[in-house]
This record gives sequence, structure tokens and C-alpha cells, in this order.
Amino acid sequence: MKQTLEDIANAMVAPGRGILAADESTGTIKKRFDSISVESTEDSRRNYREMLFSTKAAMRKNISGVILFDETIRQSSASGKQTLVEMMQGTNSIPGIKVDAGAQDMAGFKGEKITAGLDGLRARLKEYRKLGAGFAKWRAVIDIAPGAPTYGCIRANAHALARYAALCQENGIVPIVEPEVLMDGPVASHSIERCYDVTERTLKIVFSELYEARVNLEGIVLKPNMIVPGKNAAKQASAVQVADLTVKCLKACVPTAVPGIAFLSGGQSDVEATEHLSLMNSRHDVPWNLTFSYGRALQAAALKAWGGKPVNVKAAQAAFAHRAAMNGLASKGKWTKAAEKAK
Repeated sequence: MKQTLEDIANAMVAPGRGILAADESTGTIKKRFDSISVESTEDSRRNYREMLFSTKAAMRKNISGVILFDETIRQSSASGKQTLVEMMQGTNSIPGIKVDAGAQDMAGFKGEKITAGLDGLRARLKEYRKLGAGFAKWRAVIDIAPGAPTYGCIRANAHALARYAALCQENGIVPIVEPEVLMDGPVASHSIERCYDVTERTLKIVFSELYEARVNLEGIVLKPNMIVPGKNAAKQASAVQVADLTVKCLKACVPTAVPGIAFLSGGQSDVEATEHLSLMNSRHDVPWNLTFSYGRALQAAALKAWGGKPVNVKAAQAAFAHRAAMNGLASKGKWTKAAEKAK
């Protein structure tokens, strides 16, 4: 029986499960590999991602879907016996694909960015659907700085998100809608209250644009930032404050028709991202499933443990499985510091 958009979206945010963001561009993953002194080649990138996707305990229990880069959705395992998409599908994890072309300088708006990639998107989505993608991702970048963000920048990015989402749904693909208010931009000295105000304004404009574009909200997943101060802010926030303000902001902006919210980790540490998510779920009753869509916060420990050496694969998989399990607990509001230490 053919899955509907609503079926796929609900599976992506199922209790105890969340999304692995493994869609780093070739340039970004090179930086990750440089940090462990590993050369970034097509084979090394494949080996690293295959190591993650073959961590069966994590993939079957805690990872509902994986956001892939264009290169990865086309790759086969090292043995050549199956594609990486087939490997994921074998663990009941949904393959997804990053479809935006990255944030570029916005003409007329100095210091602000607009995400590119709408040209030719319909054709690319048709191909990705044939390659096995059940969902897609598009990221808009909103920076907080003196005089920014402007209404024009937010509106342009929201409009692009809505056009992308409509095209995804036309092709039977669930859109992850990701408007990220940065905590680690060039200035990043804003307070948590400023983050709340900008995020609230951004989300309200995004949902207005989604409505105008006739996007089915029951067939999307929202991927927002948490409400956190800038990394250079004079005053940082407690975990409880982050959780409470984030839920307050979501309740003010997000329609109940949306099945789930899968947070990005931004510049947070692994444990911070997990603790904040768990507190949201344990302290609040909300109409959506709140879960994770983390990249670095799921991968950093595994990457370090791996170091590019086959002998380290089991240790790296154990590190990845631990982070996946901790975030699985957090998505149910059941993470504890004791569980974090019980490796």
C-alpha cells in the first residue's frame, strides 16, 4: 500500500526516533575529516557514512530517517551488494535528500543570506523520488546582528521554503522546513530574548507563506532552532530556560496540524542538545511530537572514535549508537545524566 505524505511525516517523528543529518556538502565533510587527519575522497566519505548506516541497533531503534547529500544517495556499499539507500531501508529508516544549493549573499541586503536551489527543483525531486527519497530538506539561514534580520530577508527565505515545500509534496516527498535562526553567526552576541523575538517573527512569516502556497501542513516536518542566546552572549541561559522559551515560542507560532518538530542542534554541544530536548518533552504537554534532526551532535563522538581506521569501526559505531539512544530517550522526555554516563 502506497504511503501518504502524512504516513511518512508521522514515521519521521515517531516516539523514540529522530533524524540523522548526514547531508554535509563535500566542502563541509572535508573540514570534518581534516579535524581527524583523514583525506576526503569519495571512498572515505562512503566508508564513514556506511559505518553509521550499518549501526543496526541505532538505525532500527532510534533513527527514523537520514538526510543524504546528492553523492551519497547514489552510492553503493563497499561490497557493492546493495546501495546505501537499500541499507537504510533494511533498517526501516527513511532515506531523505538535501535539495537546496546553499545560502548565498542576498542582493540589496548586505550581510544577509538567501538560499538558492529552486531552479530545476521539480526535475531533481522526480529523480530523487526514483532513487528512493521519502523526504527532502531545505535550510534557510537567518542571522541576528545589528540591523538584522530584516523583514525582506525573512520574507524572501520563507517564500523560498514554501515554494520548495509545495514542489516536494507535488512529487510525493515530505518537505523538512528548516528556518534556522543562527546562534553562531558572525556576531552571535544576542540575548535569549532577542532569539525568541526573531524566531517568533520568522516562524509566523514561514507559516503564512506555507498557507499561501497551499502546502499540506499534515505532510511536513518543521526543523527549527531552539531558543538560545548567541554563543558570544554575555549572559547564557539555563537548560530549563531554553526548554521553556522554545516551547512557548512554538505554541505561539506552529499550527497543531503539523505532526512533528525535529530540532536542529545548531552550535550546541552533544549533551546540551539532548538535555534541552528531553526537558521540553518532560516539562510540557504539546500537540506535536518533539524530536531531533541532528548532524554534528549525533556524529561528532563517532567521527573522533573512527579516525578513518577500519580497526576503530566498532568503537565508532558504539559512540554513534550511544548518542542515538540518548536522543531517543530525550524525544520521550526520559533522558537523565545517569543514563548519559552509563555507556
